[in-house]
Amino acid sequence: MTGSDHSLWWRGPRGDRPRDTRWTEIGEEAFQEKERRITGRHHLPGPVPDWAEDLFRVARAAFIADKYVRRTAVQDRWTRRVSLAVPVTEHERWQTEAVRTHLTSLLQNLTGDLWNVDFRPLTGHHVEEVMVSPDDPRASEVALFSGGLDSLSWAATRSRADDPRPLLLVMFREIGLLRLQQRVYKSVQQLDGPRPVMLLPMSQTPAGDGSGLRLETSSRTRGLLYAAGAIRAATAHGVATVHIPENGQVALNPPLTPARSAACSTRSVHPWTLGRLNALIAAVGDAGSAVRVVNPLAQLTKGEVCKTGRDAGLTPSDLTSTLSCGKPPTRRSGGPPIANCGVCFPCLVRRSGLLHANGADGTQYEALPWRACLSLERGTDWRALQRWLLGNYTLTDLLIDTPLPPDTDPAVAFNLIRRGRKELSRLLQIADAAEAADAA
Repeated sequence: MTGSDHSLWWRGPRGDRPRDTRWTEIGEEAFQEKERRITGRHHLPGPVPDWAEDLFRVARAAFIADKYVRRTAVQDRWTRRVSLAVPVTEHERWQTEAVRTHLTSLLQNLTGDLWNVDFRPLTGHHVEEVMVSPDDPRASEVALFSGGLDSLSWAATRSRADDPRPLLLVMFREIGLLRLQQRVYKSVQQLDGPRPVMLLPMSQTPAGDGSGLRLETSSRTRGLLYAAGAIRAATAHGVATVHIPENGQVALNPPLTPARSAACSTRSVHPWTLGRLNALIAAVGDAGSAVRVVNPLAQLTKGEVCKTGRDAGLTPSDLTSTLSCGKPPTRRSGGPPIANCGVCFPCLVRRSGLLHANGADGTQYEALPWRACLSLERGTDWRALQRWLLGNYTLTDLLIDTPLPPDTDPAVAFNLIRRGRKELSRLLQIADAAEAADAA
């Protein structure tokens, strides 16, 4: 693609074609996996309402557009202009001004780009029939499960709930990390809680666009795709709430530097994002099958989340076996295949959380952030964190980044960040001790 405008057209079942040459055609083949593995439709116990199928298709199309349109091709190497056309069953609902406003503002705030999304009627659509049996288990709760500390702690906690109906964990598989994710899931199973736990594995690996070039490395819409997949599964199980477990510290993700404000850092579970997603669901969903997305860990720091996991029966080894890295082996080049790099911001928060809960962090990292031998690039997050911790952070700093929704108390959010800063400050002490030991 060239120029400042990028137009992508999601092909419908009848193979409809773009109206002119400016449109790039995309579809199911944009993913590496076969369709059944992507959608997980054959694993669902009941029908999915049209609005949920439409939302999932829109999220998939946005995800592929996000990967196919490279930021390096635009003038400021960040802000793209993306036009997206997607077929939907509930065409009249998606055409309303409220839906367009909710969706475009959601995409623009997630990615920092300018989006224009058009909808057209979905024709020739065939829904796979589901053989529903009275014996098929129906979950009473649905949560995303990544294999990270937060989702593991939440799953362990909810597996202890006094509920005879299953907890459904929706896991999006990461290429090269499936064994790790399965091992983390077994940590929940081995707790042998009173409640059944089920796993719904799904995949979302983008294929190349035929150019031979590397796809866009940032992926701000990945969280939206995960959420849409879990929402879809929840409707089939008749569950009204989807839990997306993310500690409030990282969900708010306060920028360490002005250059990391808003969409320059991930905001996929930010309170504003979830609020706008719920508004979109309310606008397109059926009154009887609407779903609400909630972050159950929004009031907890990373260390507090780790402690809830310990309280649920997880061992320090269970916690350290998880993946927290923002750049795991599949997203970074060179070096040994170690899950957590140790130098990115999520890894730094992880380390502080485990130190808070366990008194030690037995995670095997690829590198230590405070070693002087780190390259200029690899030490970027550590240097930014040092400056942020040594400086002042005020309520104004919190409010000028990504706006908080009306139902979020700014004072509560600020107190959460204050507690998180206290946990992270322990890393400064460790770094000073390491520097003194090296000097000796």
